[in-house]
Amino acid sequence: MSWLDRRAGIALALLGAAIVAVVALTTPWATMRGAPAVPPDPSLDFTAAEIARSRAFDAATSVPSYLSLGLTVLFAGVLVATPWGARLLAGLKGPWWLRVLLGVVVLTAVVELLRWPLGVWFEGELREFSLSTQNWASWTGDRLKSIGVRTAITAIMVLAVVALARRFARWWIPAAVGAFMLTVGASFVYPVVFEPLFNDFRSMPAGQLRTDLLELAERADVPVEDVLVADASRRTTALNAYVSGFGATRRIVVYDTLLAAPEKEVELIIAHELGHAKYNDVLHGTLLGALGAGFGAVLLFCLAPLWKRPLSEPVATAAIMGFLSLATVLSGPGQNLVSRHIEARADLHALDLTRDPRTFVAMQKRLAITNISDLSPDVVEYVLYASHPTAPQRIAMARSWELMKAP
Repeated sequence: MSWLDRRAGIALALLGAAIVAVVALTTPWATMRGAPAVPPDPSLDFTAAEIARSRAFDAATSVPSYLSLGLTVLFAGVLVATPWGARLLAGLKGPWWLRVLLGVVVLTAVVELLRWPLGVWFEGELREFSLSTQNWASWTGDRLKSIGVRTAITAIMVLAVVALARRFARWWIPAAVGAFMLTVGASFVYPVVFEPLFNDFRSMPAGQLRTDLLELAERADVPVEDVLVADASRRTTALNAYVSGFGATRRIVVYDTLLAAPEKEVELIIAHELGHAKYNDVLHGTLLGALGAGFGAVLLFCLAPLWKRPLSEPVATAAIMGFLSLATVLSGPGQNLVSRHIEARADLHALDLTRDPRTFVAMQKRLAITNISDLSPDVVEYVLYASHPTAPQRIAMARSWELMKAP
């Protein structure tokens, strides 16, 4: 191993250690330690018909979801392990930077065209279960916007890697720094740049709910600038709310579909979201994502000798894109594991702030029934897709909290 490679290896080890440290120090691994154990049981709170509907929806949507995931992994594997991608891009003409950008567009178009029928299939199931309110024009527009955003971000990353590899022997250093900064910057601008691409927002009119939500934020010691209503009903019947932004851009966002729910349930959902803001979950997640992006840049440098073509050539766009896709898929289960613990802490914050476990249970039931949540996912689904505890797990936590706080 050369001196240059050893330095990259040391940087990789240090970044890996930093990621482990951030995960270990910021993840609430023992949220309810010492509380009475109440086992989750869907049959206690959901009817046989509701459980059957949840299973039917899961069965209907699992196939296109797994096929889409498998297609993504297969396509990425082909780009990384075979010369097919490089051969496809070899015929592109123009300056090197234009060939890189065109390469990103071409490969994205290929994989998205392959995945498009699966997206149509999945959307059809959402409509069958009355979760989607979109027509095909609206659905197509949203999907194309999402693809466009991902393509633009991918193009920036790939272009930066090729440009740095053409100029510097130790290109992993500026690449890691740039990946870190890009992740941080994207996190900060997302609420004001990307969210408006998919929803229109309006300030919630003056009234009791707005007043109560602002008072709730004050009690939680989380300053917010506004309470917004998102026009989610134009695409879905699902219920949701979140707290978005940092500092002067932090705001409570409520789906308009949620406004028909009892106010106390809406407050509990917001109390949960305020917990994320209070514990700086987005900032910690941004730091973790930025360290992961830097780690990925150095790992790409270390793996580059495995490819026959240097990453300084425009045809290396294929290998870089395959690497990025595989890294995203492989890191997913770890991110979900951390996320589930963070979500449990936010639930605990909501319970501590409102001290209303029974409304919490009613709220979780409403969310699970309306959103057709998977009440008992199998191990593979739980690992791959579950970023939140299941509704029965969250209800069991509320009952444990109630027993713990009982006089």
